[in-house]
Amino acid sequence: MTGFLASSKAGHDKDKIYVIIKDDKEYVWLADGKYKTVEKPKKKRKKHIQIVRYFYNEKIKDALIEGKKVTDLEIMMTLKEYKKQQMSDTGGN
Repeated sequence: MTGFLASSKAGHDKDKIYVIIKDDKEYVWLADGKYKTVEKPKKKRKKHIQIVRYFYNEKIKDALIEGKKVTDLEIMMTLKEYKKQQMSDTGGN
């Protein structure tokens, strides 16, 4: 799951998109690069997220799996790229 994008299904952040920067058996740690940074990610139960399976940044995914440092800017750029793709897929609506 690490490196994939996920949408929050519950809580005050419902429908917000994050990058999964860490996961274990029950929880994931999520970052958006702005409010939830790599240094202080959001901890959320797996049952409260939905994986965006078809979108991830290969560079970020590999870095996280290898234990290398990922910056908040890289996280924000990945989310921006995803949103741009979503806009083009839906015709701008």
